[in-house]
Amino acid sequence: MTIMIPAWVNGKLTPVEKLQAHQEGLKHKAVSVFVMNRGRVLIQQRAMNKYHTPGLWANTCCTHPEWDEDPADCAVRRLDEELGISGLYPSHRDQIEYRADVGGGLIEHEVVEVFVADAPDTLKLAPNPEEVMATRWVDFYDLTADVARHPGEYTPWLQIYMRDYQTAIFGDLMRA
Repeated sequence: MTIMIPAWVNGKLTPVEKLQAHQEGLKHKAVSVFVMNRGRVLIQQRAMNKYHTPGLWANTCCTHPEWDEDPADCAVRRLDEELGISGLYPSHRDQIEYRADVGGGLIEHEVVEVFVADAPDTLKLAPNPEEVMATRWVDFYDLTADVARHPGEYTPWLQIYMRDYQTAIFGDLMRA
């Protein structure tokens, strides 16, 4: 199945095959979601069949929106597809651009719409094994420290988010 994502080619937003965007390091649209519960962050360990960063821990979920898909709709869709989460409607926190080598000659150069959702204690998870091999709730400050101590266990984008964009992503949520 060929997946087309919105990427900039010669300054124009164009549908591009996802693997091609990563092989060529093309700047492309993305969505990242952080689900929170009382100062804890839900993180996922990427399935081993992922074509980049398999087995590494990442934020709750992330993806590329479909052509003309609203980022908020994409965030809700992907929570369901990856983790079986329904009934959460994440709020937009910021737009972040980063570029990172994700191994195997692949580059993520993303313009990311970042969303955060506050989850109830009763949140039910049903991870899709094609996407996710494990999940865990981690205290925000413990996650920050662990990413700094053991960066090789985490995706490059989670390292970037936790190092450079904590205030933009978590801001007032961490003061609660």
